[in-house]
Amino acid sequence: MSSGDTGQVSESVQGVPAPALRPYVAWYSGYRQAGLAPGRHRGLPSPYVTMIITLEDQLELAVLSDPRQPPARYTTLLGGLHSTPVIITHPGRQSGIQLAVKPLGARLLFGLPAGELAGVDADAARILGPAARELHERVREAATWEQRFAVIDDVLLRQLRDSQPASPEVTQAWHALLASGGSAPVGQLADAAGWSSRRLGTRFRTEIGLAPKEAGRVVRFDRARRLLQRRVAAAGPPELAALAAVCGYYDQAHLAREFRALAGCPPSRWVAEEFRNVQAAAT
Repeated sequence: MSSGDTGQVSESVQGVPAPALRPYVAWYSGYRQAGLAPGRHRGLPSPYVTMIITLEDQLELAVLSDPRQPPARYTTLLGGLHSTPVIITHPGRQSGIQLAVKPLGARLLFGLPAGELAGVDADAARILGPAARELHERVREAATWEQRFAVIDDVLLRQLRDSQPASPEVTQAWHALLASGGSAPVGQLADAAGWSSRRLGTRFRTEIGLAPKEAGRVVRFDRARRLLQRRVAAAGPPELAALAAVCGYYDQAHLAREFRALAGCPPSRWVAEEFRNVQAAAT
């Protein structure tokens, strides 16, 4: 979508990976925005490993998943699960493609468990080597979003490798946590696996990147913020008390506390600051 009157450009396109990649990648989100005042965007915690391939300007991170890391710029970014927001700045324009990679797919696509990427924002070339440069160059040369998504399919299909998958116990626990919207008790997950809670926590953190309880918080928060986003997109009031009940929070105050912890601000402020941001809309 483009506005000729204001000179503003705002595009947001979602793509579905090739069938062979769908067990490992949930979606591709292409975005392009220009003609705005310089600003910033919150990269929120989610139950996905994030990969971003830029199209024009580099991605500028003012605050990283690990706040001890200094600000940095990336041409291609790979980031694991995290429980604090990443702050992205832009000079009035931004463009790229974001991939939502399922944590259990990290071994097959990247050759390492998602736990090794937890709380990390890394140059994708460190993990993918020459494939990261190929992705960036070929995506930039492609003329349409459809062609760009096809390039990603091609490169990632060649990245798939024979790798020891996560144990059935961790896989089952992760899928159960997702199915519960993040509310499944850790003890229940451990009992289903036939393990102690401690053993499940250790193995889970290695494969997913967060311990089960923290991962549950992120899953629940991700669901809440997406439902809130859809509600506002439909021009409806936020109805935070109802949202809190649907997503398994004790009450609206609990939802607000979790938003402050995981997004760095209350829900109302996130809506005001982020809703028209094309990256937020794309994901």
